[in-house]
Amino acid sequence: MEAPAGFLVVSLLLSCFVATSYGVYFSSLKETLLVTATHTQGQVLKAGEDKITVTWRFNQTYPAGTDSSYKTIKVKLCYAPISQKDRKWRKTEDLLKKDKTCPHKIVARPYAASNNSFTWTIERDIPSATYFVRAYAFDAQDVQVAYGQTTDAHKSTNLFLVQAITGRHLSLDIASVCFSAFSVVSLAFFFFIEKRKAKASPQK
Repeated sequence: MEAPAGFLVVSLLLSCFVATSYGVYFSSLKETLLVTATHTQGQVLKAGEDKITVTWRFNQTYPAGTDSSYKTIKVKLCYAPISQKDRKWRKTEDLLKKDKTCPHKIVARPYAASNNSFTWTIERDIPSATYFVRAYAFDAQDVQVAYGQTTDAHKSTNLFLVQAITGRHLSLDIASVCFSAFSVVSLAFFFFIEKRKAKASPQK
């Protein structure tokens, strides 16, 4: 016996409401996206300088129509477990609205099943850590419905490192040195003038 159309609509709306109200669990998502990035295992990339190109596509081994609800892809830079240890602000949570694994946005694009790529310059404020890349598929309600990533399920393979920007720029250092030198010269000049004035005073 077929279920009434109205019942199916209500069930769909109810499932969407539950997902948006209580959140989505990562363990409930299927890894239907194939994601790659142009880096090598253990490669060190410099923030503000180096680039990676990320590609993603639907895994055709899944049945046709599996991706029918996919509307948007959001690609993110994610911390590997080694860079999450003893750092609660990077902690992985199964409930995605509490998860802190992937805080860095790379790009968001409308969903397409294939021929997707984006070249990203690692932003200057990215901290030093070990990373991988993950892409989430979102439905029309902006709820995660699937994912893919450049590493394995244990997040232990195909990782890369980012070296953060440290210290000051050379131009700032040069300006600082010039200012210090000017201060010393100015102080010496005023000291010389005061000394001459002191010598000249008794002669008047």
